[in-house]
Amino acid sequence: MLSQESSAIVRATLPVVGAAIEDITARFYGSMFADNPELLRNLFNRGNQANGEQRSALAGSIAAFAAILVERPDDRPDTMLARIANKHVSLGITPDQYDLVHKYLFAAIAEVLGDAVTPEVAAAWDEVYWLMANALIALEAEIGRDSHVGWLQATVVERRNVTPDAVSFTLRPGLPLSFKPGQYVSVAVTLPDGARQIRQYSLSCAPERQDWRITVKRVRGGAAPDGEVSNWLHANVLPGDMLTISAPFGDLTLPPGDTPLFLASAGIGATPILSMVDHLATTESTRQVTVIHADRAPADHPHREELRRLVDGLPGATLHRWYEEAPGCACDPAPNVGQVDLARVELPERVVAYLCGPVPFMRSVRSQLLRRGVPASDIHYEVFGPDLWLGQD
Repeated sequence: MLSQESSAIVRATLPVVGAAIEDITARFYGSMFADNPELLRNLFNRGNQANGEQRSALAGSIAAFAAILVERPDDRPDTMLARIANKHVSLGITPDQYDLVHKYLFAAIAEVLGDAVTPEVAAAWDEVYWLMANALIALEAEIGRDSHVGWLQATVVERRNVTPDAVSFTLRPGLPLSFKPGQYVSVAVTLPDGARQIRQYSLSCAPERQDWRITVKRVRGGAAPDGEVSNWLHANVLPGDMLTISAPFGDLTLPPGDTPLFLASAGIGATPILSMVDHLATTESTRQVTVIHADRAPADHPHREELRRLVDGLPGATLHRWYEEAPGCACDPAPNVGQVDLARVELPERVVAYLCGPVPFMRSVRSQLLRRGVPASDIHYEVFGPDLWLGQD
């Protein structure tokens, strides 16, 4: 909990810091990478740095955490912290790196805000930072103890094209590990320039399967070097190759029990949802399950026929698909054309929702669920890449 003195200062200065936070994070990353270029080459996502998404995500997380401290002092944003902590552990972030971040972040705050950063203001925001950092360090230590596995080697046993821009790789890890439906692994690759870049990919199969599977969508366009890992995997990885991967992480996982489920995805966000549906089918679940998927066209829907077969095998499941365009589609059941409209979907009582896809899609679906009476606490989501939803309404 933030001290009473710091709470008053943070409340008073939050609008000023919030207005300048993107400039602060830009200065922070620029200075830190200038002095520590190995961090950008071997730890941080160069694509997200180039297009500014990581700066926006960091700004959002700081602003959201500070706002909660002053507006809801008895609450702790456990969902936000758990999402960040899982990502950090999957990357191999260490506690000492929080000291490094603190050094450059607070130097950037002083540079951007100048004389407005009095010793009292600096001390108050220092308290905010270490409350967040120490909570993350504790969570990451707990998650790390549970996984107790560092990087491991996995053999690629199959490669399959699932859409024109997506390829699935079936992996056989060198250690017998388990995962929960909805979790992801990090994949570390060494690129032609010698940089070691890490990306996260959801496991797109049930944990009961003998092997694991990831599905990688090729990222085209955007600010270079966006998509450099996905393009490298598409161009280079074949059956028999070895990939360096992490243990499974992620907190958006399928809950046990018999609560009705609403599983919604768009684009490559289909992968963690597919893992959940595959698990339900493999375990012969009788839960009520409403499955939603949205995409540009049927040909762009990863594992489209596999999803349909799995849902058909679940006695309590229904499938609803929306495509922006579906000329001559022989899909069964027939898809909807346009944007997702839940007015056409029957929802059971006490439904718990899991969303994965682009933020605009999830924002729209979440708003519709709220209007239908689903409590906000029962709507969970996963973002691929930096969480640009943090700190936003």
